[in-house]
Amino acid sequence: MLADSDTRWKWGALTAYRIQSDIRLDGYLLRGRATPTVRQLDEVGARADSLREIRGVDFVRSVDRTRYDVIVLACVGGAVQAVLHGLARAWQAGTPDAATGQHRPVVVTGYVGVVYEKLADGLLLRHGADVVLANSRHDADRFREVYRGVGADDHSVVECALPFLGGARYTGEHTPYTVVFAAQPSVPESRADRTYLLRRAVEHARTHPDREVLIKLRSKPGEHTTHIEELPYQKLAAKAPGGLPANCRLVYGNMGEVLDRTDLMVTVSSTAALESLHRGIPTAVLTDLGVREALGNHHFLGSGCLASWDELDAGHRPEPDREWLARQGVAADGEYERAFDAARARVTVLREAGLLPPLAPYYTPRTAPGYLPGILARHGLDPHGEPLAGYDGAPEETGGLRRVARETVREAARGAYRHGVQRVAPAIRRWGQL
Repeated sequence: MLADSDTRWKWGALTAYRIQSDIRLDGYLLRGRATPTVRQLDEVGARADSLREIRGVDFVRSVDRTRYDVIVLACVGGAVQAVLHGLARAWQAGTPDAATGQHRPVVVTGYVGVVYEKLADGLLLRHGADVVLANSRHDADRFREVYRGVGADDHSVVECALPFLGGARYTGEHTPYTVVFAAQPSVPESRADRTYLLRRAVEHARTHPDREVLIKLRSKPGEHTTHIEELPYQKLAAKAPGGLPANCRLVYGNMGEVLDRTDLMVTVSSTAALESLHRGIPTAVLTDLGVREALGNHHFLGSGCLASWDELDAGHRPEPDREWLARQGVAADGEYERAFDAARARVTVLREAGLLPPLAPYYTPRTAPGYLPGILARHGLDPHGEPLAGYDGAPEETGGLRRVARETVREAARGAYRHGVQRVAPAIRRWGQL
């Protein structure tokens, strides 16, 4: 399994175990900006039998046709597309019957959560995998529509569900009553909007001193996730007027463990809302900043969960629409346990087929000559999936996931990168608006 961030590692590893529980899972972390730290991996809780950090080109050349039965690509769309082309090229030579098929692993990919932006872009970058998992009936319909719309094969789309749903069903209020605000790294983006959300959470705690308000953060300072966080809530909280009240605090940790004590989940558009709804926990998707595609909360139209902080302050508890829940694959009525049957069956059929057709992504040098080469080049591949000059001969790092010397260098680099993202880039944008 190849992953490029903490959340995608969680999705990929748990998806692999959902497809088949009795497996050996070899984990590969794609080296890049969002490569998770050991702490982040421990927090996710999904375990692998082996784990190593690797470049995309090294992953492509290290995966032969017989070592694995299934490969799960849990990466951003561009990385998936690059690996698909790299594997297609690497597996091209010496096939048993080059005209009809190959002995090779089944390649599976999908999305880590709510798909609220770049639907066509992300899907077409994932086209070419044997199985493209859709986390709900709603997504499966949209995915097939996109593929059919460009004349691409849509048989790879298989409906399933998010692999990390589960946990104890909500049975009633805790003592103290606990409100959790699930923060997101990049939604919303502006300082004003993020400061507003923090202020409203703090005000809710002050208005309800008998409640505990937890601000659930994705990463600690210096760590990166799937999305870039230019304005961490830790930094905003440190400057909050009067500080945080005693019944309001920042928390980290596994989301499932936080949900065990949650009475009201509040978020803008986090996938945590789906985890909460699956358990039957009252869940509010905020409308304070509008219902907008840029925020992703438009995904929850018709859910019955849209609400404002003013309504929550007044005691409102949203009631989700059951039909919407079922269509989103989060209804906790027994259907979830069968949600992966179709994916499991599809993978089994492909594994037992013997020869599989060559990987054939929709994007090729002919269909996307102005787009594909740049995507592949970012991952060290030429337009035909071959390693670029200077990449193939570069030595691959060996040893454990984190060597002390390498970690020191990487932390320094991450610090410089973080300074650029959090300080320099916003300043440049402000200057550009003058």
